[in-house]
Amino acid sequence: MSNYSAVPVSTIGDNRRTGQLSVVNALGAAILRGDFAIGANLPNEAELTARFSVSRTVIREVMKTLAAKGLVIAKTKIGTRVADKVNWNMFDSDVILWRCQAGIDGPFLKNLFEIRLAVEPTGAALAAERRTDADMVNIRRCLNAMAAPGHSNYSFVAADLEFHIAIAIASYNPFMTSIRPVIEASLNGSLTSQSPVNNANLLRIHMATHTAVADAIEAGDARGARRAMIEVIDDGILARGGDLKGLPT
Repeated sequence: MSNYSAVPVSTIGDNRRTGQLSVVNALGAAILRGDFAIGANLPNEAELTARFSVSRTVIREVMKTLAAKGLVIAKTKIGTRVADKVNWNMFDSDVILWRCQAGIDGPFLKNLFEIRLAVEPTGAALAAERRTDADMVNIRRCLNAMAAPGHSNYSFVAADLEFHIAIAIASYNPFMTSIRPVIEASLNGSLTSQSPVNNANLLRIHMATHTAVADAIEAGDARGARRAMIEVIDDGILARGGDLKGLPT
């Protein structure tokens, strides 16, 4: 028996879309928490309709949504099973959110840093080659927003995220902006616990490394932008444990 909670009827009302999203969130979060083992069957349609007080049509749409995210596989006469993790779409914003809600541990944060190292330095290099004057204005605006006083931990993370997304946009490769949920989860996992907001020296280093990325992009220095972005990501790793191998498990 799983330990996820049924969505209260009062939050669903008569709106099918609201009901569908509520059930998707409840079941998706339950799967990412590990309430259902890999390969295990989800409760059948009749049980789910009763548990969530929604129609069979809603449950079927929920299963289609979860299947599209790679979380479940439906088979005739077998039922709907939790798919192997290799099938989960970890770039999906909902999937990442549910995983973060389950807890950002060392191995998960390490995975986030690894994919950022694989993608973001190339994005910065492309931005150095392709950025427009308007892109550069936006990148500098985001950098200035990070340096502004009075940040909370979370507002600083938001400003930092927009800086990285501005660079992804300036790369003019649409796949670069698709990793926004990955960057956001990584920043939340690293900066909220070791926030530059509460450490003047850490803030100085953080701003210096980010400024170096912006300077290299403005100069059209693709190699320099790549190196500087690697240093930015390494800076986040150092704040958590020294290196990727040293991240807590």
